[in-house]
Amino acid sequence: MSFKEIKSLLRMVNVDMNDMYAYRLFKECDHSNNERLEGAEIEEFLRRLLKRPELEEIFHRYSGEDRVLSAPELLEFLEDQGEDGATLAHAQQLIHTYELNETAKQHELMTLDGFMMYLLSPEGAALDPAHTCVFQDMDQPLSHYFISSSHNTYLTDSQIGGPSSTEAYVRAFAQGCRCVELDCWEGPGGEPVIYHGHTLTSKILFRDVVQAVRDHAFTLSPYPVILSLENHCGLEQQAVMARHLRAILGDVLVTQALDSQNPEELPSPEQLKGRVLVKGKKLPAARSEDGRILSDQEEEDEEEEEAEATEQRRRAKQISPELSALAVYCCATRLRTLRPNPVPPQPCQVSSLSERKAKKLIREAGNSFVRHNTRQLTRVYPLGLRMNSANYSPQEMWNSGCQLVALNFQTPGYEMDLNAGRFLINGQCGYILKPACLRQPDTTFDPECPGPPRTTLTIQVLTAQQLPKLNTEKPNSIVDPLVRVEIHGVPADCARKETNYVLNNGFNPRWGQTLQFQLRAPELVLVRFVVEDYDTTSPNDFVGQFTLPLNSLKQGYRHIHLLSKDGASLSPATLFVHIRIQRF
Repeated sequence: MSFKEIKSLLRMVNVDMNDMYAYRLFKECDHSNNERLEGAEIEEFLRRLLKRPELEEIFHRYSGEDRVLSAPELLEFLEDQGEDGATLAHAQQLIHTYELNETAKQHELMTLDGFMMYLLSPEGAALDPAHTCVFQDMDQPLSHYFISSSHNTYLTDSQIGGPSSTEAYVRAFAQGCRCVELDCWEGPGGEPVIYHGHTLTSKILFRDVVQAVRDHAFTLSPYPVILSLENHCGLEQQAVMARHLRAILGDVLVTQALDSQNPEELPSPEQLKGRVLVKGKKLPAARSEDGRILSDQEEEDEEEEEAEATEQRRRAKQISPELSALAVYCCATRLRTLRPNPVPPQPCQVSSLSERKAKKLIREAGNSFVRHNTRQLTRVYPLGLRMNSANYSPQEMWNSGCQLVALNFQTPGYEMDLNAGRFLINGQCGYILKPACLRQPDTTFDPECPGPPRTTLTIQVLTAQQLPKLNTEKPNSIVDPLVRVEIHGVPADCARKETNYVLNNGFNPRWGQTLQFQLRAPELVLVRFVVEDYDTTSPNDFVGQFTLPLNSLKQGYRHIHLLSKDGASLSPATLFVHIRIQRF
């Protein structure tokens, strides 16, 4: 390869090296002195290029003169990393797993290459590997968990003209979603359909969606799925819906209380493994024969309500006894006011609130809303005004203990990054145990007044590796990367800090900058690492991100494996950081 060919190779891997430096390295490797690199020379050139001086420096700090790590030296490194329960046996096992050189392995030694392999593996990542499987207590009532929830699940595009598809349900389940929405309308031939009413979105059959639920609901997670019905059908087609649910789902469908002694108590995810719950309107016990007049539509927002003709209110749908019977643990009710304590809670009632109403409750009711959510489920959904299926930040709702925070899964953005980060742990099973302060019935926690700082998070942003090239059309465009660390938590904890940008280097940029955060409610914090391409004239371009709960963040030297806008892996793109968490 000529120097020109080498340079275009470098551009392909997103590195724009200073010509003088690149040529100097080229000449040093051109041992045959013929202005071309062959075989071994190309290998040497790339090896020198792939050098990780920051890893070598750490390695040499522990390995001493002989430039290899013995098991006791590796153990010392693990202890400094704050690895829980690091033992000599664990150090030996790491050498056997990651060391590439057989001779070194036999002598229980780790070379620099093995050390790099270890730090780039899942065991060397920022996410605690122990949190990647189900590790939380799954025996508490449903109201004690955050539950991954989707809004308008049937849409693959926008709310106004996009196609509806059963594929969207399959995709949501593949992303760990446990609560899906079915917008049910009268269809031809007595068959109910699902679509976004009064819009141009296409229609799919209700029974096809129920079939998709049966076939795909439990491929990723064994824990219960909630079908949130928004019902616009008349009595006859409601009865058809109930028949389809029973016929297609069979024993999977919950049709009666599990514990006849305490029918009012919410069961746990463990007790409901492999089961499907229906969230819908329930007829009052006394009047359940004749089909009562009850509306099961999500509360429209204030403005829309004003405009709605009273005629439509009069025609509010009746509810069929067959469908009513299927609402066992998730009976849809309106949350009018938050009751003072003496009234016993009704765990089986679920209220649905628009993001605006939820925000109002968080502001005005604070702790009362948190207490309400320790005993009952609350579902929050995006404003109807968001025509392009935009999302709201779910963090605000989680801070108050809302369990079913429904987002448009088809819309990428930081909101879905937060959702993916929240549900990344616990085996990605779609259920996350809420912090203790959101589970105790007499909790005094108020997200608006979380108390003094209790934790300091210090992140040293060291380097990045092989950041993807953004503009493939322009062969000369190279990223000018900067790193931003965002804290998402209670309002007092929310913060963002960033490094300077590095000019023209996406291959191995170095920062060595420290970002520090004081946290008041660390148990609710999500940490989002974002890499952007700096631009002087226009907004920065997104390069990659990774979001995870603070409680699942490992300390010490860690690699962060970046994800794309839609959550796909950007391997081998990584950030290399040092993390310190001080709790006081």
